Amino acid sequence: MTQEEQRLWLIRYLQQEMPEYAHYRIPDDEEGQWHLLRALFNVRPPAPVPMEFKRIEGTLLEAMTAAKGIVDGMGLPAFTLDARLVLWQGDITRLRIDAIVNAANSQMLGCFLPNHNCIDNIEQTMAGVEMRYDCYKLMQAQGHEEPTGKAQITSGYHLPARFVLHTVGPIVQGSLTGEHRRLLASCYESCLTLAAEHGLKGVAFCCISTGVFRFPKDEAAHIAIRTVRHWLDAHPDASIERVVFDVFEDADLLRYERLLYT
Repeated sequence: MTQEEQRLWLIRYLQQEMPEYAHYRIPDDEEGQWHLLRALFNVRPPAPVPMEFKRIEGTLLEAMTAAKGIVDGMGLPAFTLDARLVLWQGDITRLRIDAIVNAANSQMLGCFLPNHNCIDNIEQTMAGVEMRYDCYKLMQAQGHEEPTGKAQITSGYHLPARFVLHTVGPIVQGSLTGEHRRLLASCYESCLTLAAEHGLKGVAFCCISTGVFRFPKDEAAHIAIRTVRHWLDAHPDASIERVVFDVFEDADLLRYERLLYT
């Protein structure tokens, strides 16, 4: 199957599975087809899919990621003053590393807004629909929403990363408090602890809580760097050898560079 044939097969499957979206016309162009397919991925409730769906979805998503260029997270140049730390600007779903971090919501089911640009939506999309179902099963077994500052782990499925660490960051409404700061630090600590329990060597963090959760970016970067350094210093025998701070915007790159060199 060509990539167009794969997109069309998946769209038709999902429209048949969710007939409330069957009236959406399938565009003729590649970009339009992908936007419709991604939207259907995003709104689909957590549920198993047949093997043929997994195969076609996986082939398409992995080819799309390969076309963007897979980056070896463990091979990125380390920070000169601390060889354990890396600062990298780019799409976290391109990183080949043991685990990337997903800034999740308390339902842990991913973002249901079609084509939304949050990291939760992007990672869930490029991993494939099985990751949402995995998160659903974790929440069913847990019996309650995911607490802020904790972490869960799933397979990375069609991502280059082997695993995804899901953590719920604090939501800032009004003034920043000490509890907000404590909970954000706990996100980083929980992810590193969970990664070490699974013997992982490399972890890539996104900027947790700084998007729609509105945590001030300067303070969040300071907490991220300080917490990771303190955790690594306190666990010298842990399996983790490399921590990547992944940023997307130029302003975040400058913010982390300034903090890492001071």
